[in-house]
Amino acid sequence: MRRSVAARTALLDAAERLFAESGVAEISDRKVAEVAGNTNHSAVRYYFGGREGLLKALMARHVHDVAQQREKMPPPEDSVLGDIRSLVEPSMRVLDHLPRPSWRARFLDHVLHNPATLPLAREALSTTPQAVQQRASLAARLRHLDPEIVAARARLITRIVSTATAEVEARAEHDGEDPRWPRVGDFLVDAITGMLSAPISRPGRAES
Repeated sequence: MRRSVAARTALLDAAERLFAESGVAEISDRKVAEVAGNTNHSAVRYYFGGREGLLKALMARHVHDVAQQREKMPPPEDSVLGDIRSLVEPSMRVLDHLPRPSWRARFLDHVLHNPATLPLAREALSTTPQAVQQRASLAARLRHLDPEIVAARARLITRIVSTATAEVEARAEHDGEDPRWPRVGDFLVDAITGMLSAPISRPGRAES
């Protein structure tokens, strides 16, 4: 059993790095197995049932890591800023605890910007009870704004955050420096709060 768990983890680690470096579509399951040190070139199918199962397992691992970090945080303050912090900070804590160099942020950026994998990523990240609860809380606090505009801003923010964290991770690897994820998180929390709460200058259909 331990050997099976170790082989599965090695495949997940290899896939996360390879997908982060080259994109999901460019890497074969055979390549993932080779980099993981697995002599069975069908290991991805054996352990995950194929590419979709592998991606779901990668997303589930990240969601699990985020949930663990969220449990360690104090209750959020009663504000938009508090709700945003409770959504952003656990992810920053996960990134901060990964071995250096890490590839998690770049992997997430790839799956969130790839139309083929975006639905899977969105489902994994947005359907946890904590995420549903925080979105409901934010919606209530921002009910004075057009909900369609707020939803469009949230979609835009997701893309901005994934790109920004991927760039931070890549720069840290290139420079051999600490990415300082807590500071990155503070910056993102402030920026997201401002973007979501900003007044609407011209009501109408959201274009994002």
